[in-house]
Amino acid sequence: MLSYVSFISLLGFFSFSELEEITPKILFSGFIYETAPFPSCHASTLVETSDGILVAWFGGTYERHPDVSIYASHRKNGGWSTPALVADGIENKVFRNPTWNPVLHRKKDGEIVLFYKEGPNPREWWGHYKVSGDDGKTWSKETQLPPGFLGPVKNKSVELPNGKLLHPSSFEINNRWTSHVELSNPDLTSWEKVDLKGSFNAIQPTILFHPDGKIQLLCRTQEGVVAQAWSSDEGNSWTLLEATNLENNNSGIDGVTLFDGYHLLVANPLKKGRNKLVLLGSNDGISWEELLVLENEKSGEFSYPAIIQAKDGTVHLSYTYNREKIKYIHLRL
Repeated sequence: MLSYVSFISLLGFFSFSELEEITPKILFSGFIYETAPFPSCHASTLVETSDGILVAWFGGTYERHPDVSIYASHRKNGGWSTPALVADGIENKVFRNPTWNPVLHRKKDGEIVLFYKEGPNPREWWGHYKVSGDDGKTWSKETQLPPGFLGPVKNKSVELPNGKLLHPSSFEINNRWTSHVELSNPDLTSWEKVDLKGSFNAIQPTILFHPDGKIQLLCRTQEGVVAQAWSSDEGNSWTLLEATNLENNNSGIDGVTLFDGYHLLVANPLKKGRNKLVLLGSNDGISWEELLVLENEKSGEFSYPAIIQAKDGTVHLSYTYNREKIKYIHLRL
């Protein structure tokens, strides 16, 4: 995939006024699996591999149940591999924790990192990661992140021009949601944290890139709107969180900045409920238009999206479908 450094160089030659009308074309839409060894699933993540797309999620009896584990499937040549268990919270023969919110990241050397959380609930969980050198076929033993660090809590990490990784993260403490970013070196051995401040109960940030090195962060909130903050120094400091004009139903969002500088965001455009899911587009990250309705039913849950752009320019996204399956869509703009 195109790195942020290469992306910034492209922005210097691109004029947003030259953008034509954006028309998504769905190349494929379907479920990653029809049957699985778990009844419930949630929180998918995806990454491009050397020969396809890797998707991971958590599955088990129900969210928070101790048997909830991380599963993954690889899409290659138009088909999905059988979901495979890749991480769990087993501590010993008699005790295990649920696992949560996997996030996939591909390093420059091709290794894939699987971040995930373990613990009884989001107030007491901690961060782990595993590494795969063969596109997710096999994984290393888990490594626990330093105390106080979770890694990316739902949405993907990004690479910065200075070589560091920027991990959008959040935590719940004293009945309040707080967001922050974590900065690490590429080999994940050195970590630092920058808190986000403001009056919002905000979690699960997603990151967009803008000209002149500006970074935009968008968050899920309890206040009925998507909140945003901005950085002009590679994530070392941020403006106060402020409201956008986007409704938020207290559910996860995810966005991506395309190679040409256009921004995409997948969200539930509702104050309440998760029965409608849409793809939004924006030239500037401020004014958004609806490009495609992914789901719109009287009831149901379509939530927790993940979205990336592959090196061929096409867009891949996944999301929870009624907590029973993970749906995948491949499209071209």
